[in-house]
Amino acid sequence: MKNGYCYFTLLVLFILASCSPKGPYAVTNKVYKEKTKGYLATIQMQNPDTLRDSSGMPVPSAWVGTVNFGIRKPNYVIIHFTAQDSLAQTLHTFTITSTQVSSHYVIGKDGKVVHMVNDYLRANHAGLGKWGSVTDMNSCSIGIEIDNNGSEPFTAPQINSLLLLLAQLKKSYNIPQANFIGHQDFAPKRKPDPGPYFPWKTLAAHGFGYWSDDVLELAPDGFDYSIALKLIGYDTSDPKAAVVAFKRHFVQTDIKPEVTQLDLNVLYNVYQKYSPPAP
Repeated sequence: MKNGYCYFTLLVLFILASCSPKGPYAVTNKVYKEKTKGYLATIQMQNPDTLRDSSGMPVPSAWVGTVNFGIRKPNYVIIHFTAQDSLAQTLHTFTITSTQVSSHYVIGKDGKVVHMVNDYLRANHAGLGKWGSVTDMNSCSIGIEIDNNGSEPFTAPQINSLLLLLAQLKKSYNIPQANFIGHQDFAPKRKPDPGPYFPWKTLAAHGFGYWSDDVLELAPDGFDYSIALKLIGYDTSDPKAAVVAFKRHFVQTDIKPEVTQLDLNVLYNVYQKYSPPAP
C-alpha cells in the first residue's frame, strides 16, 4: 500500500511538471500574451462613451465602422546601450514590473537578437525628451538596446545583427534615413547613450542616419550653431546639453560642451543633410 501511494505521488508530480510552463521566461511570456489580449479587447470595443454637454445632457452619438483604417506603424528607431553587465541582466530588468522599462529589441554581444515587444506596440524605452516636434517618442518609435556598459566598444557581431535588423525595419515601415537616432539625441539633458563608441559612421554608410562628409568646408560667418542644432531636431533649451549630445553622435573624439571650429564645420555639414535648402 505504501509503495502504491509513493508511486501515485510520483505520478502526480510528473504530470504537474509536464503541464508546467517551460523556460525561464515562461511566466513573463504568459503575462505578455494576456496583456495583448486585453489590448485587443479594447480595440474591438465599438460602443463609444456617452458624450455630455455642460449641463449633463447626453449628446447624440453612434458607432459606424469605417472600411478605411489600419494599424499604427513606427516612424523612428531609437538606439540605446543597456548600461548593464550582460544580456541576461537586461532581460531580467525588462521582465520585472518594478522597473517599468522595456525595449522592442535587445542585441547581445554575440549578435543574438531578442525581440521583446511587437513592433506595433508601445515600449517604454525613450522616456522624457524632444526631437523636433516629437515629445512622445515611445508612441512612434522602435527601441533597440545593445548590450554594452557604456565604456567599451561594441562588438562586430552586434553591429552586423543591428545592420540586418535596421534594414528590415526600414523596409517594413518605410522609415526615413534621418529618423535613426540615439537616445542621447532625443534626451540630451538625461541620457548619454549609445555614446561616443557607437559606429554612427558605419550606420550612415548603410542608410541609417547621417554622417559628415570627409572633406568639410568652413562654416560661414554668422553661422548660428544653436539654430542649426534645433533645425536638425535637438532640444536646445539646455544649449550645452544639446552640444554634448551632438558631439557624442557626430564628433565622438571630443564631447566637451564647448564648440570648436571643427565642431562648427561638422555641424554645418550635417545640418545641410537634415535641413536641405529649398529648391
